[in-house]
Amino acid sequence: MLLPTEIQIESTRLLIKPFSASDADATFSCITPSLTRHMAWEPPASRHDFDDVWRSWIPSIADGSDYVFALRQRADGSFLGLAGLHRVHTASPELGIWIREDRHRNGFGREAVTLVARWATRTIGSESFTYPVAEENRPSRRIAESLGGVIVESRMTPKYKSVVYRIPRQAVTNDV
Repeated sequence: MLLPTEIQIESTRLLIKPFSASDADATFSCITPSLTRHMAWEPPASRHDFDDVWRSWIPSIADGSDYVFALRQRADGSFLGLAGLHRVHTASPELGIWIREDRHRNGFGREAVTLVARWATRTIGSESFTYPVAEENRPSRRIAESLGGVIVESRMTPKYKSVVYRIPRQAVTNDV
């Protein structure tokens, strides 16, 4: 099993590593009500509350059962958002992504999801991925569709109607 400190996924633009305590300040400062309107969760009420959240991620990252990755721009190390690879040991792990609002529309979300899916295909042997998304979240839906995702389910959540994509395993190449 890989230790979190041994995991590094990168492209020309991105550096993706498992979330660590050093990512907490940058992450918390980017979580806003408008960012989370299409997410199943609400912004933490305080930094203390967020500390409880991210600390709960660390054991699952360490045992390889659930990953939260911090996304940074490779050129300057600036924080971009988080990507998730959840329920790793299931037939179809779940992918998730959020990008800080002032960096939307730069292709970082699609690039990060592609890189994480390729890493999971190569490293974990994932055959396909699940990608739930708010029905109204067109940018995130385009990410799933660009990776060959097809809708396999609709769900009602407390916040919105969602669709669930099934994304096939990703070709393992070095380009994005």
